Amino acid sequence: MSSHADRLAALRAQLAEDRLDGFVVPLTDEHMSEYVGSYAQRLAWLTGFEGSAGSAVVLPEEAAIFTDGRYTLQVRQQVDGAHWSYQSVPETSIAGWLKEHAPEGARIGYDPWLHRADWVKAATKALAERGATLVPVADNPIDRIWADRPEASKAALAVHPEKFAGRSSADKRQSIGDWLAEHKADAAVLAALDSIAWTFNVRGTDVSHTPVALAYALVHADGTADLFVAGEKVTAELRQHLGNGVRLHERAAFEGALGELAGKTVAVDPERSVAAIFEALETAGARIVELRDPTVLPRAIKNEAELNGQRAAQTRDGAAIARFLKWVEETDGLDELKASDKLEAIRREDPALKDLSFSSISAFGGNAASPHYHSTEKTNVPFTAGSLYLIDSGGQYEDGTTDITRTVAIGEPTAEMRDRFTRVLQGHIAIDTAVFPKGTRGGQLDSFARRPLWEAGLDYAHGTGHGVGSFLSVHEGPQRISPMGSSQSGGDEPLAAGMILSNEPGYYKAGEYGIRTENLILVVPVDVPGAEKEMLGFETLTFAPIDRRLIVTEMLSDRERKWVDDYHTEVVKRIGPGLGAEERAWLEAACAPL
Repeated sequence: MSSHADRLAALRAQLAEDRLDGFVVPLTDEHMSEYVGSYAQRLAWLTGFEGSAGSAVVLPEEAAIFTDGRYTLQVRQQVDGAHWSYQSVPETSIAGWLKEHAPEGARIGYDPWLHRADWVKAATKALAERGATLVPVADNPIDRIWADRPEASKAALAVHPEKFAGRSSADKRQSIGDWLAEHKADAAVLAALDSIAWTFNVRGTDVSHTPVALAYALVHADGTADLFVAGEKVTAELRQHLGNGVRLHERAAFEGALGELAGKTVAVDPERSVAAIFEALETAGARIVELRDPTVLPRAIKNEAELNGQRAAQTRDGAAIARFLKWVEETDGLDELKASDKLEAIRREDPALKDLSFSSISAFGGNAASPHYHSTEKTNVPFTAGSLYLIDSGGQYEDGTTDITRTVAIGEPTAEMRDRFTRVLQGHIAIDTAVFPKGTRGGQLDSFARRPLWEAGLDYAHGTGHGVGSFLSVHEGPQRISPMGSSQSGGDEPLAAGMILSNEPGYYKAGEYGIRTENLILVVPVDVPGAEKEMLGFETLTFAPIDRRLIVTEMLSDRERKWVDDYHTEVVKRIGPGLGAEERAWLEAACAPL
């Protein structure tokens, strides 16, 4: 089945055979992961959509694909509008669309290992109003027609050393045990892959760009745990690292183990656990307590070892970015793919690099107007004078995770481009210099970044910042800086010292250019003379040049101008020692005072 139209037809035939009138296809795996292994890329296989967030619904006569504002352009480029209608989230929900479009009396299938329980409840209710029903399926119909579906990774788990983790696995498990005792619960289900990696101080290569391994875990009130992972992934070193407090089982045994928890009180995170987990526990007769995964907050609040590693990784990564920006400035005949390949090659010179932290967004001109654009042989364009190049990229180093965006002028930029770049920079500075009382939510800060754009009647359709892991997920909750009440959850999480976030306002002119300036920032205590409350602010973690050619100096206040000059002074101080003489000379010129 070479074409996506053939695949859609095959799915409809399979649904008819299964006596189903429709099927819902999310872009996730059994762990509610953002990035998923190749075996779970069902949405991409079916539709051609390669973004990192989306869902689809297939009915006998129509089909729809659901994406948010980040992918408005990309979904139209990759998914055939002759076969699929484009639906925008959150304006249109899958449940709402099904309520309008599902045939009366229809049986709509879903895979309970790929959906949250709250989604199942909402979709069931919406379909009931249509006289239709939502039907769980034991065997995913896409898996049955996907003949060359890749196998799940068999790569071994690696031990994440305590010098980087800062705490032993036994200590973390004991903390979870204490938390369970406080909540009068016997066990906690850990289904999120980064939660398991963090708890057991292990890392894996089962998912591109996120160093996690496919596994489930049950942690008990006595601090012991059951870890469910494929046997071929377990090494003697791993067994020794985990010790007697962790019992190992095959990953396939997890559902059966849930069935043995009759009479037990089990903590389950409804946001990070699929509906099938709830169903298995309910069938077993366990008492379910819905609580947030107990690793989420301690994982978000980095300890000193993690912060030291992060600062070291950021410094090396910043030097790689500087070398790359120099190369871009001095090299003719570039295109998006040549540029991203070169940056990856520079990063890979660092032996501590394990992977990129996401697929680089290497976007020139109009392609950069799509915030999550991904260059392919089909969309790749050459650099031509008079526009902008945006590179959003990062590395997964054994001591930290990086994420940085720089926008640079190729040839002479227009006055409008410089104006927009400066407004984005002003928003970036407003976040970086923010001082706020303890208890402030990221959503309360979001408008700081947008004000310079709003004053010109402009905006951007994505959040301003996301949490970042410690050699873990580049998008880590629960903290983020996004509009309050937006679909991007987490904007209402109180910011706490030790949390890392991105700071990435942007501006996008469809068909012409895109701008984003992104650094990572750390929440830190701030001493404010005479303060009546405990105050917090940010420490900048990312150091690399910002293109001075794009800054309209006259638009900046004295304070903003000082920020740029002070930042560039620190860039030279931090990353200069990691560069050769010629590279350092270029860096000093790129970071000269405004």
